[in-house]
Amino acid sequence: MNKIISTYDTTLRDGAQTLGISFSLHDKIRIAQALDRLKIDYIEGGWPGSNPKDIEFFEQIRNYNIVHSKIAAFGSTKRKNSTVHDDEFLQALVASRADVITLVAKGWDFQVKKVLGVTLEENIDLIKDTIEYLKEKGFTVFLDSEHFFDGFKANSEYSLQTIQAASNAGADMVILCDTNGGTLPHEVTEIVTKTFSEIKVPLGIHCHNDTGVAVANSLAGILAGIVSVQGTVNGLGERCGNCDLMTLIPNIHLKMGLHCNAGENLHLLTETSYFISETANMIHDPKLPFVGEQAFSHKGGIHVSALQKDTITYEHISPAVVGNKRQVLISELSGRGNIEYKAKELGMELTPQLAKSILNKIKKLEEQGYQFEGADASFELVLRNESGDYNPFFKIENLRVLTDISETQSFLCEATIIVDVNGETEHTAAMGCGPVEALDKAIRKALVKFYPILNELQLCDYKVRVLNSKEGTGAQVRVLIDQKAGDMYWTTVGVSANVIEASWLALTDGIEYLLYKNQKKSE
Repeated sequence: MNKIISTYDTTLRDGAQTLGISFSLHDKIRIAQALDRLKIDYIEGGWPGSNPKDIEFFEQIRNYNIVHSKIAAFGSTKRKNSTVHDDEFLQALVASRADVITLVAKGWDFQVKKVLGVTLEENIDLIKDTIEYLKEKGFTVFLDSEHFFDGFKANSEYSLQTIQAASNAGADMVILCDTNGGTLPHEVTEIVTKTFSEIKVPLGIHCHNDTGVAVANSLAGILAGIVSVQGTVNGLGERCGNCDLMTLIPNIHLKMGLHCNAGENLHLLTETSYFISETANMIHDPKLPFVGEQAFSHKGGIHVSALQKDTITYEHISPAVVGNKRQVLISELSGRGNIEYKAKELGMELTPQLAKSILNKIKKLEEQGYQFEGADASFELVLRNESGDYNPFFKIENLRVLTDISETQSFLCEATIIVDVNGETEHTAAMGCGPVEALDKAIRKALVKFYPILNELQLCDYKVRVLNSKEGTGAQVRVLIDQKAGDMYWTTVGVSANVIEASWLALTDGIEYLLYKNQKKSE
């Protein structure tokens, strides 16, 4: 198969309907620029006329150098009882001066009668009149046949009539939409195949993920003759989302052996995926295929041992192809290979005996409740301490945390600390809203004169997990603390039946980690 598959991104419209997402105009322009760099063929900027922000987007995007992508404006066919000239939404589409106009029209007779409130013949006239008008204006016109698959199952003759009318009116492409996301791949294959036998206009597909098969449905459509796929970055969209282009594109290019322009820039895939998550203010899903943090993560010792011989043993592609990276995790399931692999990443060569000793140390710590999968900084300190490559930068002589309750302030915590640095003792105290903040302030106050780099340290996140809840208030807890300094970001872990001690262990590990890295940097 030598056909070219075009990609059509609707993150800025369909994706913006995701619960909790609200893109600013600046966000929309930055996302469009990122999609252009990835060589997405069409970028749907929004629905001009529906809100001022989308109108402004189409005005502003012309001031930016969009090199590859065509900008599409989304809208509906003219409304009933109106003409193409007095329909304000249709005129807003014309005013957008977009490269492509994508019209949505009903492809299901039930929707025509129930939602539009027009006859089946009137719906076809709306489609025909609107497309003819826009073609006269010189636009490239796509028709999104909404609910096409449901409509085909209910009344295939009418669904085909609607897209035939679009074709006869001059539509450049008709997109078959699984709007409710309830169609399965074998149904897509059958329906697309039958549609192609009746319609000669190029066909695209737009799938929602309500049954978890939006990508599979899109791939099934391609096999049946589809030449364009609509979707969103990371599968964003209302309800369960849309076809995920970050999964679709590498499958088209790497697995199906077909050409799509975005396939030429696969190395930008992970970067683009993370960028859109950050811009949407959403946590990036670590389990996303190809671009997720866990997509190329390995935990089992047998797996890691095999990977060291040949990565193809447990990876279907090299992570670098899609701009991702391999991760080897450390846990109770680890083997010696995991330890050796992580050591090599850190530039360390371990003897088999030392690797085995470190592995036993890790497993004993995990029996106590430690978990190093998400705390690489703590793991590195264990590794370097056991190998003799690291000596602690300070020693705690005494630590006390007090909590006062008063009528004016509910809780006020004070941490007092005595610390030894190379034989010099520092005694100090600090106040905080809670014990962790008090501890953090006290230790930094005590150490900053010895280590000025601590002025750059920031505590970013703090998580507590109860490990054995049946033990009640005597349960072990695991604390994870995220810290950063400059462009460095790391996570440490502490475990204890005392939440303050667990917090202290994670906190001081983070400080030790920064001091070690800073020392190595200056050497």
